[in-house]
Amino acid sequence: MLIVKKFGGTSVGNKERIFNVARRCIEDYKKGNDVVVVLSAMGKSTDDLIGMARDINPSPSKREMDMLITTGEQISVALMAMAMGALGVPAVSLNAFQVSMHTTHRYGNAQLKRIDTDRIYNELEQRKIVLVTGFQGIDKYDNVTTLGRGGSDTTAVALAAALRADACEIYTDVDGVFTADPRYVKTAKKLNEITYDEMLELATLGAGVLHNRSVEMAKKYGVQLVVRSSLNDHEGTVVKEEVNMEKMLVSGVAADKNATRIAVMGLKDEPGIAFHLFNVLAKHNINVDIILQSVGRDGTKDISFTVSEDVADEAVVAIQKSFPKSEYKKIDEEKDVAKISIVGAGMMTHPGVAASMFEALYDAGVNIKMISTSEIRVTVLVDEKYTEKALNAVHERFSLDE
Repeated sequence: MLIVKKFGGTSVGNKERIFNVARRCIEDYKKGNDVVVVLSAMGKSTDDLIGMARDINPSPSKREMDMLITTGEQISVALMAMAMGALGVPAVSLNAFQVSMHTTHRYGNAQLKRIDTDRIYNELEQRKIVLVTGFQGIDKYDNVTTLGRGGSDTTAVALAAALRADACEIYTDVDGVFTADPRYVKTAKKLNEITYDEMLELATLGAGVLHNRSVEMAKKYGVQLVVRSSLNDHEGTVVKEEVNMEKMLVSGVAADKNATRIAVMGLKDEPGIAFHLFNVLAKHNINVDIILQSVGRDGTKDISFTVSEDVADEAVVAIQKSFPKSEYKKIDEEKDVAKISIVGAGMMTHPGVAASMFEALYDAGVNIKMISTSEIRVTVLVDEKYTEKALNAVHERFSLDE
């Protein structure tokens, strides 16, 4: 068997944990399996590097930032190779350039295009454990790029697809995928299995256990994932196309505090205005989530939408530059908001799910600012200070702790 394993930063945060991961990988290796391991940077080292960069230059170039923060993963794989060597097992560390993990030319959030697998296969044939840096790639000009925070998950899934691996295991500091973040919802329980679509929604909506692009890629290439803890031997959560159990009405509740509501007030109420607004944002690679447009009155209309907090200021500047001041009255920006979402394939065949969610929030005294729905998701925008209260109220309403 060929197994791809990915370990997050907390799993390799110190010497003891590095040797713990090394032993876990060696167990599979000694059973005769080929083992490829993807690692994130140790602990909070990426945050430390970002802090150092901001201290030197408050507005560093994105190219140099990628050049800097990819060093964290190189440290992880090199130390892991040393640990495995100390345990008597041959291992080799490879960075994105040595593997040739080709990406688009977009610093900070590049997308993988293809992976050259020859080097990895050659090392596996020599019965080595192959350790690959997560989160990074190279563009067509041989510049180092990064895949966005959490991108090591995507590296692992891409490698599993390219190598046609028999298993892809994502190790983290929790036991699997939970019905809600157990840090905020004490009654949250671990799911034995979940569909790609549900996991993709949860990952996109704030559940930090998996990078959303990794789930998207896993679904596209049919890579079955297992999410489990690196700190124990408990069974994790299987992420796959279909699940055998009778579908729960709601599989999970997620919260995302990294949200900002932007409202463009007093736009002309005429064809093409919404297209112009969102086309401007698309050209700046700014993703928009919840959208609300008011009914036109007095020849004007208001359009509100949410974006990630880290691109909110860029979005406002882009709109201001693209729309003459005469075409709108003002732009409001509200950052102290959070998205609360419920996700579940069972929602498709059960009417009244949204109403139950809204009632739970009403009973908890939480006001709803905006609403967005899909076949398997309902998302609302609330004041950030009510995030934990809203999560628990909704989680309890759908009895996800039973």
